[in-house]
Amino acid sequence: MKITLKSKRLKNNRLSLFIEFYNGYTIDKDGVKKHRRKFEYLKLYVSEHPESNDEKRKDKGTWELAENILAIRKAEFIQGKYKLKDNKKGNILLFDFYKTLQEERYESKGNYGNWDAAFKHLEKYAPAHIQLKDIDTDFVRGFRRYLDTRAKTKSNTPLSQNSKYTYFNKLKAALREAYNENYIDANVIKSVKGFEQAESQREYLTYSELQALTQTECKYPILKNAFIFSCLTGLRWSDINKLTWSEVRDEDETSRIIFRQKKTDGLEYLYISRQARDLLGKRTHKNERVFKGLKYGAVYNTEILRWCMKAGITKHITFHSARHTNAVLLLENGADIYTVSKRLGHREIRTTEIYTKIIDRKMKEAANMIPELDIG
Repeated sequence: MKITLKSKRLKNNRLSLFIEFYNGYTIDKDGVKKHRRKFEYLKLYVSEHPESNDEKRKDKGTWELAENILAIRKAEFIQGKYKLKDNKKGNILLFDFYKTLQEERYESKGNYGNWDAAFKHLEKYAPAHIQLKDIDTDFVRGFRRYLDTRAKTKSNTPLSQNSKYTYFNKLKAALREAYNENYIDANVIKSVKGFEQAESQREYLTYSELQALTQTECKYPILKNAFIFSCLTGLRWSDINKLTWSEVRDEDETSRIIFRQKKTDGLEYLYISRQARDLLGKRTHKNERVFKGLKYGAVYNTEILRWCMKAGITKHITFHSARHTNAVLLLENGADIYTVSKRLGHREIRTTEIYTKIIDRKMKEAANMIPELDIG
């Protein structure tokens, strides 16, 4: 927070003195910078160009008074006593404030689903009438205990570690925003420890398993083509499902897909192999879906498991496993991690680094370094 004394020129050649409280800026989704300022008009006035000694003496006293008020405001801010907020702000209901932030995620294509899931648990934990001004550290600790000991999934099972981590972080994000926007006086989340994020297992198919799957009949041919296409390209189900022919470019001897990721809204240029292109079939109208008839739901999810079992694969494979399969096969066949990260559309390389654990050749070699024992 930067607190400064400023003046504003009036029509009668006098200056109005005021204090500006500058709290940085934000950048909206259109890239426009918006400064966050508050003002305190002191109702103190001085001459812009004092002439007489009497006028100069009077203005000097006014400036000194304004400087003293400025010093007090700075001291109050440092001591945590001065709050730039409307007294009515704290009366806003927690649920209303949270839902406003949640809807912003929907508009910006953020992780709306996680915000919504977290809110359902917040509704079960907190009374609907609780206001932001009533939120304290005990409330935050209580929500953490609720997630850890009482919260259940739709199947009435305890939450996974990653669900606890995600839902608790959504409340923390909301309260952090409330504090930054001066809806609450204290940073109530500062002293409450969150959940550790668990490293989830990424199920994938080996090359031989994928080969077996391609030779096995699937009840829904469109599902089979889409799944294998995902294994060869790394595209998510959401991007495959909405793929239209206008996004498929056949250029000389190669083909590529130019599309906007549904999850991140990032524009991607993805080259695909000849075999992947063949899975798309014959080109039709530019606005038609490539995988027409592809559906998401329990029926197709169950069919993937049945299809895998017919191929002799006992792993719990989902459509998203195809994306993991693509990453592993690329790395195993010599692609560098940066290229794999770009092809998968990851924003951070550390997201891709998780796959390097799966294909750690040195660890695989170490498993067979000890000579075989003659076990009787």
